[in-house]
Amino acid sequence: MEDGGAVMPEPDLSTEFCGITLRHPVINGSGTFDAIAARRAFGDRLLDEFPFSAFVSKTITPEPRAGNPPPRLWETPSGLINSIGLPNKGLDGFLAGDLPQLAELPVPLIVSVMGTDQDQFARLVEGVGAREEVAALELNVSCPNVKSGLIVGESPDEAHSLLRRVRPLTEKPLLVKLTPNVADPVPVAKAAGAGGADAISLVNTLRAAALAPGSRDRWLGGGTGGLSGPAIRPIALAQVGAVVSAVSVPVVAMGGISSGRNAAEMIGAGAKLVAVGTEIFRDPAAGSRIAQELAGEPARVSA
Repeated sequence: MEDGGAVMPEPDLSTEFCGITLRHPVINGSGTFDAIAARRAFGDRLLDEFPFSAFVSKTITPEPRAGNPPPRLWETPSGLINSIGLPNKGLDGFLAGDLPQLAELPVPLIVSVMGTDQDQFARLVEGVGAREEVAALELNVSCPNVKSGLIVGESPDEAHSLLRRVRPLTEKPLLVKLTPNVADPVPVAKAAGAGGADAISLVNTLRAAALAPGSRDRWLGGGTGGLSGPAIRPIALAQVGAVVSAVSVPVVAMGGISSGRNAAEMIGAGAKLVAVGTEIFRDPAAGSRIAQELAGEPARVSA
């Protein structure tokens, strides 16, 4: 940029998150960008032009999962309902097959994990946290605890107990990803922080359903799914602001972010990082574009 003949330097978007230095505050939402498939499609160009400052893996579970039966997607006027069902290779398959490829990415790697009880989470945290290729772990707490029947991310007691169990198992930063399907996410966020979480990320998708055209039958093979995209952005903004005001750990905001203005609003609400998800399906380079747009936003809060 020029101002009266002087060349103005580009804004510095670099930030530090849980001890990790990032070149800008835009990352991807778990499961929304397949870096391994993108590398096959674009080759090493992907490494040179990687759109995110950190990469969050698809959620892995202790054992392999096939995911939900098709159909798995339904487009809404302002979003997307997905019923993917967390297909993955399981812990051993991830460590042997995916991790070596993801370690070649030019950004820090955050691995998302989910179990159905504390023992499963402990196995995942120990297995993934021991690998030097991994910078941090994200705990996806949207699944019911098979012993209590409660959704971990909907129960402050469950969230606190889980963090107390897994916190001693790794020195890597632990992010806890919260669901928006609660009356108030603040008690859960506070409980996770008290249990030892290094950061909170929110929001995950909202429960939703779709009917097949001309029918009363459910369209999605899994019956219901999760709504994401611009439709949920106001909800995400409200919940992010409430959690930021209640916890002392950094917050990663997500939910319908599709522009630098959207990102600036989340950062203005106090988020340290923003994660892009549904927009990636329309624009695989959305991370880079949103970071560039964010640099020109007057509402941006410096790191």
